Amino acid sequence: MNQATLHQLKVFEAAARHGSFTRAAEELFLTQPTVSMQIKQLTKSVGLPLFEQVGKRLFLTEAGRELFTTCRQIFETIAQFEMTVADLKGLKQGQLRLAVITTAKYIIPRLLGPFCQLYPGIDISLQVTNHERILERMVGNMDDLYIMSQVPEHLDVHVEAFLENPLVVFAPVNHPLAQEKNIPIEKLVDQPFIMREPGSGTRRAVQSLFEEHGIKVKVKLELGSNEAIKQAIAGGLGISVLSRHTLLTDSSEFSILDVQHFPMKRTWYMVYPSGKQLSIVARTYYEYLLEAAKKIVEQEVITSVPE
Repeated sequence: MNQATLHQLKVFEAAARHGSFTRAAEELFLTQPTVSMQIKQLTKSVGLPLFEQVGKRLFLTEAGRELFTTCRQIFETIAQFEMTVADLKGLKQGQLRLAVITTAKYIIPRLLGPFCQLYPGIDISLQVTNHERILERMVGNMDDLYIMSQVPEHLDVHVEAFLENPLVVFAPVNHPLAQEKNIPIEKLVDQPFIMREPGSGTRRAVQSLFEEHGIKVKVKLELGSNEAIKQAIAGGLGISVLSRHTLLTDSSEFSILDVQHFPMKRTWYMVYPSGKQLSIVARTYYEYLLEAAKKIVEQEVITSVPE
């Protein structure tokens, strides 16, 4: 690979990641013929085919898969070096890649704003998805840090709890049970229920609680986001169990039912593979998030104290 250039490797990595020359060209602001030419030159340098086309789909060959892994390692090392140099200059620069469980999207972006003001040289990539997709990204080492509410049992990971994430029963503000206290959990059987999609950590936690108490609710809707569920609740389509933090933006349309065994105690964790060395930028955010979470807890304690 004496003739391979860093530019060719970047083009190849983008094409391999997307499985498409067209999408790689769009990402890198190149023309598709330019991408094809760079891949052709790199293939000649390697001496083996890097891609194979089956029908209309593009797949990596064995050599392509090995090169893709190598590219990721090269770019990670270069990024680490750039961050180290910036740190030696007294600056914090580089990229922070976060993957966040869906329920955490109500709190993490609020904490990113002040962080970006403190470190304007840091660029942030934020992926918001469900539990199963988070695990896929973690196995692929696609991000620096993962924010999740359920620690993976089958992966060797470093885990740090940083903030409670209580799950509560959401209902329309005028729901008949809104004024009742200590509602038996069995009463939920009679209510139309709105569930998160399969693969959601919240759904698994709720189903586990219901099975523990022999409860089988009437699932009227399955929706793929908390926002969609909130809109359905506000529209009177049913009740659901969501993170209390989802109420931060609009509390006037909802009530939280005082149901036995709720709130369910859940916690958000910062997670990353045990063998992973956090970059300077990732370590900076890690420490920042721990401090920011402490301040949130202190504020909640203050606001909960009766006058």
